[in-house]
Amino acid sequence: QVQLVESGGGLAQPGGSLRLSCAASTSILSANDMGWFRQAPGKQRELVAVILRGGRLTYAESVKGRFTISGDNANTVTLQMNRLKPEDTAVYYCNVNLNGLEYWGQGTQVTVSS
Repeated sequence: QVQLVESGGGLAQPGGSLRLSCAASTSILSANDMGWFRQAPGKQRELVAVILRGGRLTYAESVKGRFTISGDNANTVTLQMNRLKPEDTAVYYCNVNLNGLEYWGQGTQVTVSS
């Protein structure tokens, strides 16, 4: 069992930045993939960014060039979000696929508003 805890959400102005962190209760270096999803009110959960095994990065078109995902150490995945837009407002979830099982964090709210 792996627990994932997100932090770093909050309120930002359009054009601002936030940094989300996901702390895992165990090493996730051997994960098949690790990433971030988000869900806005009334919308389906969508992929934001993912690190695939081997290090390949994938981003949603809507965040390319603005968001950066990284695996900082054996237990942490971060999402640096720059040039935020109101449409980035959502609950952001950390996701890890490890040893055939999928794990989710509890989510952290990101609100972009002036």
